[in-house]
Amino acid sequence: MSWEDEIAEKRRREAMAEEMGGADRLARQKASGKLNVRERVAALCDPGSFHEVGKIAGQARYGKDNQLESFRASPFVVGRALINGKPAMIQADDFTVRGGAGDAAIWQKLAHAEQTANEYRMPLVRLIDGTGGGGSVKMLEKDPRTYIPQTPGWEWVVANMASVPVVSLALGPCAGLGAGRVAASHYSVMVQGLSQIFVAGPPVAKAIGEDVDKEQLGGVEINGRNGVVDDVAQSEAEAFEKARRFLSYLPASIHETAARVQNGDPIDRRDDTLIRAVPRDRRVPYKMRRIVEACVDAGSFFEIGANWGRGIITGLARIDGYSVAVIAGDPMFLAGAWTADVCRKVIKHVDLAQTFHLPVVHFVDCPGFAVGVKHERAGVVKLGVQAMAAVYQARVPWCSIVVRQAFGLAGSAMMNPTRAKVRYCWPSGDWGSLPLDGGIEAAYKSEIEAHPEPEKRLAEIRAWAEALRSPFRTAEAFYAEEIIDPRDTRPLLCEWAQLAQCALETGPSAFGMRP
Repeated sequence: MSWEDEIAEKRRREAMAEEMGGADRLARQKASGKLNVRERVAALCDPGSFHEVGKIAGQARYGKDNQLESFRASPFVVGRALINGKPAMIQADDFTVRGGAGDAAIWQKLAHAEQTANEYRMPLVRLIDGTGGGGSVKMLEKDPRTYIPQTPGWEWVVANMASVPVVSLALGPCAGLGAGRVAASHYSVMVQGLSQIFVAGPPVAKAIGEDVDKEQLGGVEINGRNGVVDDVAQSEAEAFEKARRFLSYLPASIHETAARVQNGDPIDRRDDTLIRAVPRDRRVPYKMRRIVEACVDAGSFFEIGANWGRGIITGLARIDGYSVAVIAGDPMFLAGAWTADVCRKVIKHVDLAQTFHLPVVHFVDCPGFAVGVKHERAGVVKLGVQAMAAVYQARVPWCSIVVRQAFGLAGSAMMNPTRAKVRYCWPSGDWGSLPLDGGIEAAYKSEIEAHPEPEKRLAEIRAWAEALRSPFRTAEAFYAEEIIDPRDTRPLLCEWAQLAQCALETGPSAFGMRP
């Protein structure tokens, strides 16, 4: 006697699960330009590595003889896989099964995936398409009562933000819990024309007087530019590649450090373009991304959040093979001034670095906080001091490269000055409590007006002030620790990256990262 019959029944149910929402709904999914849930998992994970858990969970109907008549799989696929050769946990919504709306099994599977990732210390990737576990009005037909809302498994969602890398890919309309799961991640991506994110969809918005479609309510023009998601991809394939690349820079959990991945870029490489990268005219902007790319390992810079908080550039890179978090002022947008969105972006990126023990490289060009009514209405002062707090609270090794401006409170947040400074200043550096431009006439107004040759006296004062701006004056008092040839930046960063490994601490941070 054997158990072959039961194993055959298991295989039959698994085959039913693989039918997902049925041929018609799968065809509809394909016609809308979307992969189905199993195609998505296969495209994301290393070939053949996905081990599904709970495949035969779902809703079954039995006949009078207690034999299975029909089976509909849960709209939620979970399991373990390899990504870049390393273990990861996968959650994936199946939109073909009632639009991805929840059933009893989905809450159990969601919590299982989140908890397994947490306790087994491996990254979690969510492929989100639909409500992602949220309820539906039609469910009231089977359970005719309302309930006080709760979100089972959310305690693990919160815990994972402080323990393992979490990536969320929005691959269709994401509402309710689906939208919340997108936001509760370290890195998130939308797909142009395919995904939208909102608390509730157009019918609910219409009830409050807003007649909009899905794209107008939560498309990439909104959520790709407000910080709800970090990046926008042009296809699902690109979204999967972005997820894989992001994870390649991070450790599996806070209990490790990121793996070293060298690509043969010499540590003594000196880029001659850097000596002329910054214009002598302080009013002329330049391309900071070129400077970043010239200093890190060739081809390793992975920008995050390019479409929002545009006065700051954030991303991940490698220096001599070591993973680092990069922050860089962008003079091409409001001269690099810190707006409210810039401050939010700085906070998130510094917290990411602190959570996963990534040394920070800050290419500094900051004229201060953005000025004006618009920015005051946005609360730039409050968000600004929160960004400063994030910088001061970070305990990871930090190296600042002062490329040009550093003024005021925001300029002072280039690093925590109470910790051992590793800071290199380019000869183009220009710093102070406030820019001298425009302030000279006001400060010396009486003297200039009383002078027999006002224009001559103004020119003399300007020349004197210009001499004071020399970074060599600052270096004389050891306020600028080292003024360097810009071409030496990469060799010095490679030396620092090696030293930084000795100062890294693993384990929980003093504070858990919030979305």
